[in-house]
Amino acid sequence: MNPDEGLNTLTELALDLRTAWDHGAEQLWRQLDEPLWEFTANPWTVLQTVSAAKIRQALADPRFRATVERVAAARRASLDAPAWFDVNHPGSVLTQIAYFSMEFMLSEALPIYSGGLGNVAGDQLKSASDLGVPVVGVGLLYSQGYFRQVIDRAGGQQALYPYNAPDQLPITPLRTAEGDWLRLKVDLPGFPVWLRTWQARVGRTRLLLLDSNDAANFPAWRGITSELYGGGPELRLRQELILGIGGWRLLAALGIEPQVCHLNEGHAAFAVLERARAHMQASGQDFAAALATTRAGNLFTTHTAVAAGFDRFAPELIEQYLGAYAKSGLGISTEQLLALGRANEQDWSESFNMAYLAIRGSGAVSGVSRLHGQVSRQIFSNLFPRWPEQEVPVGHVTNGVHVPTWDSEQAEALWSGACTADCWQSPDGAAAVGIRRLSDADLWRFRNESRAALISAARARLARMLMVSGESQEACDAARQLLDPKVLTLGFARRFATYKRPNLLLRDTARLLRLLSHAEYPVQLIIAGKAHPADEPGQALIRQWLQFIRGTDARNHVIFLADYDMAVAQLLVHGVDVWINTPRRPWEACGTSGMKVLVNGGINLSQLDGWWAEAYQPDLGWAIGDAQTHGDEGVWDDRDTAALFEVLEREVVPQFYTRDAAGIPTAWIARMRQSMATLTPQFSSSRAVHDYTQHYYLPAAHEWLRRRGGPGGKGLEQGPAKADAGRQLVSWHQRLDAAWPQLRFQNLSVATTASGFQFDVQLYLGAIAPQDVAVQLYADGIDGAGPQVYDMTLQSAPATGGGGAGWGLYRVAVPANRPAGDYTARVVPRLAGVAVPLEANHILWQH
Repeated sequence: MNPDEGLNTLTELALDLRTAWDHGAEQLWRQLDEPLWEFTANPWTVLQTVSAAKIRQALADPRFRATVERVAAARRASLDAPAWFDVNHPGSVLTQIAYFSMEFMLSEALPIYSGGLGNVAGDQLKSASDLGVPVVGVGLLYSQGYFRQVIDRAGGQQALYPYNAPDQLPITPLRTAEGDWLRLKVDLPGFPVWLRTWQARVGRTRLLLLDSNDAANFPAWRGITSELYGGGPELRLRQELILGIGGWRLLAALGIEPQVCHLNEGHAAFAVLERARAHMQASGQDFAAALATTRAGNLFTTHTAVAAGFDRFAPELIEQYLGAYAKSGLGISTEQLLALGRANEQDWSESFNMAYLAIRGSGAVSGVSRLHGQVSRQIFSNLFPRWPEQEVPVGHVTNGVHVPTWDSEQAEALWSGACTADCWQSPDGAAAVGIRRLSDADLWRFRNESRAALISAARARLARMLMVSGESQEACDAARQLLDPKVLTLGFARRFATYKRPNLLLRDTARLLRLLSHAEYPVQLIIAGKAHPADEPGQALIRQWLQFIRGTDARNHVIFLADYDMAVAQLLVHGVDVWINTPRRPWEACGTSGMKVLVNGGINLSQLDGWWAEAYQPDLGWAIGDAQTHGDEGVWDDRDTAALFEVLEREVVPQFYTRDAAGIPTAWIARMRQSMATLTPQFSSSRAVHDYTQHYYLPAAHEWLRRRGGPGGKGLEQGPAKADAGRQLVSWHQRLDAAWPQLRFQNLSVATTASGFQFDVQLYLGAIAPQDVAVQLYADGIDGAGPQVYDMTLQSAPATGGGGAGWGLYRVAVPANRPAGDYTARVVPRLAGVAVPLEANHILWQH
């Protein structure tokens, strides 16, 4: 390898974020400049900063060249190997998914994330690369990103916004066919905004980024993409217009034609409007027909567990920013546009809800855990009046984490002997087989090494934090001696918000001090987290912890690590013994932090909320709460505090310190082994991407192509399948709207048969054709099961003359496994390929 080839290879590696989860690649950047690598974790910055002479010197070292060649070969092999999607879905009509998200957590080198939402987006993009699922990400490039946290000497949070220089980030400009930098224009009131475009390489996938910091922009427009979740509603609206409308135009400018558009939260919902507008231009359809056609290819994933959490905008803002777009681009009035984002379409004072727009523009909606699916059905039930809550059309795909990103070097070495290199790409849990064979001694040695590495790194980071905040040299030196690598170590790190209850342990400080400072069985706690700069109650929770640490004997047992980011998260999940999570149920939509400790041998102690509500088993970890939702917050905070201490004192601590003759806590290791083997594969983002592909992406692609007609849609002739499919759907809706009030039931009867019950009911159809509706017998579910729904069969064509015009007799036989009085008849819309009630929420009950 000559120097030029070596530099080119290093450049390729530095600009591919796949190396961010390759532990072996770290050696390259450490050797070039270890302090800079430790501080930035940014290969591109290291490569740009180190002198050419030093790079040539390194490439002259045979060992360094061998590492470069090994890492490059591993990257090429990964990209060239047959991927899961191609092997399992050869020749699929699904060729491109556009994944829109406000934030992406891919690497510390690209700080365009805040927390959980970006974590999910980044990990799913990485797993899409591993699996070969054809995903392209679409997001924003923030010149400052989310704030960086400094804790001052008084324990207060200070927010800093360092500049993200694009030339120091692992991104490259997008170019036109002529080699020019691709720039897009989006019209905002008064002035257009020009958007620079970038891309980040993530293995097989790409992340496309839009940036308003273009010199041709009006000064106020240049700062639109400056901060993530900064500013007020107007700035947020501008950002979401750029993400949704600008993002879809960027795909078009690059010649990318996705079958599926995945909206990761409602921030990107304007993409459904721009997708419909583009289809209007291509097909000549009006907006209603274009939306009916394109929504089949849109998937909306909500991450919000409370109705107040969705972005809402005043009608005046929507009119100001989208009035002209609605009229000239979509051919509709502002009132028609506003109706798409309101629960009550006729309430002109109601705010415009981005989640409602996403629902009305999508063919499927999903939550991010089983419990969150239930909560979301409650939240959106107002959009589906008279429908049972269980049938509100929100499914779920429980989140997962990208295991190679979150495992430590020690964990990777342990698992490498238990499964093959691509074991995390398999949804069948094969990765866990080898873990069950490892000896207790091997697992305990691994856990001790991981904890020791955490304590060493945490001491160094705390000392640096204290130095920055102006503490004395003596305090910084003392920080390097805190904590004990042999002591049970608990971790708690997340956004500091009141509903997450980060201060639950502080409700009984005397009991906490006794727990921490026990003479024989001590406990230590590492905490990290940020509060939004506008969240004063959240910042007060941080101050409360700092006051406790500094004002009591806890300073030797508890540390707070400032500036919680991806690097701190990795540090903690690699080494803690127990991960604590205490949200107020059901406000934790999913939560992924606890999933990250699984591969590293950490055990979860959590409220039965989010993912833990479906993951928990007594032999896998510990739980608090009664799996119910309660309204009296103060009472239940007290109860959960008591329960948390009970679990720690009576179960966690004794199990950790009860050792056999070899000094091994055998019961602890059994729980740890079971947690690793059972939960790590189950809660990986590979499993989540499998689920999205099988249950959402592939069906959405087929239905979109069927509705669109033309190339790729041939052979899918069930239901509307021509270029006018959208118009046919609109006409079908119009017929339903006009004739639905005429429908009425009479004469429901039931007869007992040898095998159960036979139900008969008469339905007056009026102008509605029998094939446009489904008549069903319905009974509520029992003991948490889903409802029982039986299709009734039309016994003869409805009479068309005399007094019985339009009446049809429907019949169904059901088993006698519950009282006949539990059942009632109903009629709902039916059309092949149409999602009911998402696309047609009409319903009529027999009583």
